[in-house]
Amino acid sequence: MPKGDVLAARSELATASRVMVITGAGISTASGIPDYRGPRGVWTTNPAAERASRADAYASDPSIREEYWQRLLERSAHPPRPNEAHYSLARFERTRRLSLIVTQNIDGLHLEAGTSFDRLIEVHGHVRTVRCLTCDHHQPTSFVLSRVADGETDPHCEEAVSGVTCEGVLSTTIVRFGDQPDPLEMHHAKRGVRESDLLLCVGSTLAVVPVAMLVPSALDRDIRVIIVNDAPTEYDESALCVRGDITDVLPAILDPLHESS
Repeated sequence: MPKGDVLAARSELATASRVMVITGAGISTASGIPDYRGPRGVWTTNPAAERASRADAYASDPSIREEYWQRLLERSAHPPRPNEAHYSLARFERTRRLSLIVTQNIDGLHLEAGTSFDRLIEVHGHVRTVRCLTCDHHQPTSFVLSRVADGETDPHCEEAVSGVTCEGVLSTTIVRFGDQPDPLEMHHAKRGVRESDLLLCVGSTLAVVPVAMLVPSALDRDIRVIIVNDAPTEYDESALCVRGDITDVLPAILDPLHESS
């Protein structure tokens, strides 16, 4: 990585008092979670996983749900762990200059690394809980995965509704294509931009709305933008960009700020 870019990013962050962060799939690839659209991405190598990302296909096709639950069960046996990029953001929070992290990821690794729940918006949801698409009953994902492990390939809702078992389709609480992100969370994210003096974007192509629209919102307000990513984005010309391995680059930028605070 170019040393000058790291030093420039560190210098910008050193003068910021309210830093908002956007993270995307690229921050978690080193934890063993592939991105979606890259050459080895989930959707590139497994078309069924791409179909499972569409709300209508997931709700209507049992075979998609069966593969989804089996894939989730297999991952639960060897869950991914946070990497140094996640931990560096958690350490940076202790400087009291991190105002908010808006993540497009559903993996929960920011929380596991130590990011405070009240400083995190998981705008695309998470896989810690399951909800019924019919009655909206929520339960821990582990409860449903135990049923899958016992042989239920496509578990349905067992909640009693008006004395009758619901039997609705179950889904983790993630936002699929065709779903709408929580409007309250997006309101908080937009407010976070307005109240920040620097926007740090990490591991995101900044191409998926509505999160992508937070960047032009920041630029329109003359808020400084730093992009840490291993590939170009459409906002590179308006931002300070740092290329390289995110698990190396982000700690190199942030950790000296923590140590000097």
